[in-house]
Amino acid sequence: MKNLFILALTTLMAIMASCKSKTASTTGIADTLASNPLITKSTLDFGVPAFDKIKDADFQPAFDQGIKEELAEIDTIANNPATPTFDNTLVALEKSGQLLNRVNGVYNLLSSANTDPVLEKLDEAIAPKLAGLQDAIYLNTKLYNRVEAIYQQKSALKLDSESTRLLDYYDQEFKLAGANLSESNKDTLKKYNQEEAGLSAKFTNMVLAANKAGALLVSNKADLAGLPDADLQAAAANAKAAGHYRQWLISLKNTTTQPALQSLSNRATRQKLFEASYTRTEKGDSNDTRAVIEHIAKIRALKAQLVGFKNYADWKLRDQMAKSPEAVDSFLSKLIPAATAKARAEAVDIQAAIDQQKGGFKLQPWDWDFYAEQVRKAKYDLNEDEIKPYFEINKVLQDGVFYAANQLYGLTFKERKDLPVYEPTVRVFNVYDKDGTQLGIFYCDYFKRDNKNGGAWMSNITNQSKLLGLKPVIYNICNFTKPAAGQPALISYEDVTTMFHEFGHALHGFFASQQYPSLSGTNVARDYVEFPSQFNEHWALYPQVLKHYAVHYKTGQPMPQALIDKIKKAGTFNQGYALTEALADDAIDMKWHELPGNAPLQAADKFEAASLQQAGLNLPQVPPRYRSSYFLHIWSNGYAAGYYAYAWTEMLDDDAFSWFTENGGLTRANGQRFRDMILSRGNTIEYGKMFRDFRGHNPDIKPMEKDRGLIPQ
Repeated sequence: MKNLFILALTTLMAIMASCKSKTASTTGIADTLASNPLITKSTLDFGVPAFDKIKDADFQPAFDQGIKEELAEIDTIANNPATPTFDNTLVALEKSGQLLNRVNGVYNLLSSANTDPVLEKLDEAIAPKLAGLQDAIYLNTKLYNRVEAIYQQKSALKLDSESTRLLDYYDQEFKLAGANLSESNKDTLKKYNQEEAGLSAKFTNMVLAANKAGALLVSNKADLAGLPDADLQAAAANAKAAGHYRQWLISLKNTTTQPALQSLSNRATRQKLFEASYTRTEKGDSNDTRAVIEHIAKIRALKAQLVGFKNYADWKLRDQMAKSPEAVDSFLSKLIPAATAKARAEAVDIQAAIDQQKGGFKLQPWDWDFYAEQVRKAKYDLNEDEIKPYFEINKVLQDGVFYAANQLYGLTFKERKDLPVYEPTVRVFNVYDKDGTQLGIFYCDYFKRDNKNGGAWMSNITNQSKLLGLKPVIYNICNFTKPAAGQPALISYEDVTTMFHEFGHALHGFFASQQYPSLSGTNVARDYVEFPSQFNEHWALYPQVLKHYAVHYKTGQPMPQALIDKIKKAGTFNQGYALTEALADDAIDMKWHELPGNAPLQAADKFEAASLQQAGLNLPQVPPRYRSSYFLHIWSNGYAAGYYAYAWTEMLDDDAFSWFTENGGLTRANGQRFRDMILSRGNTIEYGKMFRDFRGHNPDIKPMEKDRGLIPQ
């Protein structure tokens, strides 16, 4: 906290020294702050950002002012001479930092979905400051003593259930953050926190640069044989935009396996594309992230040791649904044997297809998708190119994703053309509840750009809170291939499920109905937050929903039942591969974060290989979905010791969907029950109890195993 105040003071003194008078400088600063669109509250509906007025140069002073204000608010709370009470301490904490939250909400969106060199540089500068602010709160002895004094009176306070949960939340957060440490150990922890924050921000920027630099440039069109026309046109447009004429540029998605591997018939091109992806951050250049992640892992292990835990995973899982690394490892161990056995059986089928065509080679990871697609066609007579014409992105959004939300929860949507956006392809919608009242505003940004992080995600610009009088402003980000000008945006079935998935997160945020922002909406444990999103995927193929959006973009004819049946029959195809690549990342994540504090610095490549070997996941034809060196989830996106959450919540969502199947499927009554008992509760109830109250029993893994085809239906 002291360092941040010194930094702010030094900056202010430098500005004053360059001016003729103290009064003039103060007036100038005040005028600058007042004209900053990030500092001044937006007058647009729901306070949405005025993206047409926000400039890169606005962020640094807005962050500085936001940090300054929150530090002052924290200091006032901590030094309040009055006896600590729930209102003058915890409610005051909930009300603090509103300017910084507004700035952060906009910055997190733009720096991840529409970044540029200025924002990238700022990211590395601001991350340690934000880490320092967190330390100024959670390592503040006076503040912790006030929270602890209130906690000791818990039974006598007669708080309502949400307020009790907030008290428990703060008590746990302070203790896990290290509030009980000695002052010298707190200083050490602060140093680690700021160092880690800077490295994580640096890692994100390096991966983004590596993705861009690693794109495969192809000069001979024949080398792209098999690539659909729409993808060829997009690759030509990418190349032209990058200054390469009469060539084709295949950009990299964040995952190891690239979509084009499914259709490219030239094996040499497939290998080049795979290797460009696999080695993107391991070329010994300025984008090589291995040294960075090795140091992040070491810092995390040291932090956990300092706070009193055996490793980082043990520390970070205490407030999760799973509670411990042992519970996670036990859960994963139940899935690994069946998943790898299924993957090996799939590999045998694929090798047989290669041999039948007299390929003369052993299956490699760059061959899997190409020949798996052929096996799928042979087994199920299903062609991805036959499916895509029925999935035009606007139909999927409005007549699929939105329609399902209407049928389940009564929501309606109206597109806005009057609100400013940060990129022309971004769309904005008002979201209305069943009674016509407006719940919030929704932004969707679906197409890939070079200045956009890979993957797909949801987040809030504004979080819901009754205390603060705020309603949610939410966005979904994806990375679908943008069609050439004048062409329809046709997407794969995997992309369709991604849209349903991310909107499941959005529903979790829109249905938030909490008093306190810390407990609101998606502010839940990592191994619970993916439950609503993965649950929402089930409606993509639900008959009533599918027939409403899956129509041919040219003829308007609905998808034939025969094609729907093929998709359903192929539902468990290649699931051994899909689950194994995900479990590989679960294992890599846990191994990195189960390192003790006294472990030596690890060599990333060797450590990753050893981790997969120990877990029984070292299948050479099935690489991890993300390698350690470009695994954004765990090094910068908050999923450290938490990537297992996708599999864990898949268990929850499949079991919850079984309840729907047993109780009439898609009905308004069933949707309302799920909303009332899951989607609207935020972090106001212990996660296990919340699930049991809805389902009637503890999570059952069998529906997940059936859905994945690991056991008979």
